[in-house]
Amino acid sequence: MTRIAVFASGNGSNAENLIRNLTCGKVVLLLCNKPGAYVLRRARQLNVPTLIFSREELENPDSRNSLSKTLQNNKIDFIILAGFLWKIPEHLIRLWPGKILNIHPALLPQYGGPGMYGDRVHRTVIQNAEKESGITIHVVDPLYDHGQIIFQAKCPVTGSDTPETLAAKIHDLEQLHFPKVADRYISQTLKAPAV
Repeated sequence: MTRIAVFASGNGSNAENLIRNLTCGKVVLLLCNKPGAYVLRRARQLNVPTLIFSREELENPDSRNSLSKTLQNNKIDFIILAGFLWKIPEHLIRLWPGKILNIHPALLPQYGGPGMYGDRVHRTVIQNAEKESGITIHVVDPLYDHGQIIFQAKCPVTGSDTPETLAAKIHDLEQLHFPKVADRYISQTLKAPAV
């Protein structure tokens, strides 16, 4: 069985969707950087163990409770970011090369990078009078919202859209596509010959 860790920072609807619907592996650990985040309750209700961690534990591989050690001890094969707002450090990318996925609520390479998340993205898309937006699922590399794009889905942006209505459209796309795209990518990656 492919063992998957999900990183999340907030409400957790994407994390719950992955826990419930991934078929190419099992979410065995939910990691969160915010002690009060609702995603922790969602995971516990689905019997997925949770771990709250600090920036030091994420960024310093030599810290006593480093996430790299925790992930290795849990024999994690893949990492999926589902609304996780901190940058993934290079030592984790080296340990899981090509095996960390992220979802972003816009059509990268536009509207990505530090500070571009949630309603900030939707507000900027609307202010710039874009005619469409969407989601991007990509492989994580050392830059924010930058790695190889493996999937995009689009939705129209109308003159009557608000950040809230656009967020709802984006959420629908995330719920529809994220588990299926992650399953397909994990399956293809497992079949690929080792380099």
